[in-house]
Amino acid sequence: MLHSYLSTKNTIKDWSEQDRPREKLLLKGRKSLSDSELLAIIIGSGSANESALDLSKRIMASVDNKIDLLSKISYSELLRFKGIGPAKAINILSVLEMASRINNSLPQELDKITCSEDIFSLLKNDFADLQVEEFWLVLLNTANRVIDKRRIGIGGVSGVVADVKVIMKHALDHMASSIIIAHNHPSHNKKASKQDVDLTHKVKDAARLMDISLLDHLIFCGAEYFSFADEGIL
Repeated sequence: MLHSYLSTKNTIKDWSEQDRPREKLLLKGRKSLSDSELLAIIIGSGSANESALDLSKRIMASVDNKIDLLSKISYSELLRFKGIGPAKAINILSVLEMASRINNSLPQELDKITCSEDIFSLLKNDFADLQVEEFWLVLLNTANRVIDKRRIGIGGVSGVVADVKVIMKHALDHMASSIIIAHNHPSHNKKASKQDVDLTHKVKDAARLMDISLLDHLIFCGAEYFSFADEGIL
């Protein structure tokens, strides 16, 4: 009898109603659920030998139980887990992408730029998980408050083309007093290339002619960045 009890699979349906993820959400609210429980609801069902919750716990353990690392998981990585097929992997990735878009659409609490860390905070979500280079422009008013931010160039793995004329047109259209430019290095190499330096000088010179200041050029490298202003080479 003891052996039979221990060998019984502990599925979500076997839990008390209060402890099941779906019922727990309804009874206690969505914030009461752990990351693993939320993921279990997304997955829906486990395998013959594992509940959805246990499968979710394995997936979370693979990313050190950090939700920000889960957001970077790939389709192929999800398929390595027994119990996760193409349909479930697509469901998970779709939910993660929806969460990312919601986060990016929220108003930025930090709308005044005082240092390079402020710029990094403003743009880090836009550069997160990119596999190719992108070039972004931030426009500011006289109080260094953000008027607009926009992507103005998409490139490949090793480079992106940024048109100085396009940069200046956006700055003039919004009557910007100062601008910030930024791009990423998918290789996570923080060193500024000669092309990066040359472009920075071109933008700075063009902006000066329009009485606009170039405050900084940031190179995003994963969780780190390189600031031309901080390095004194602007």
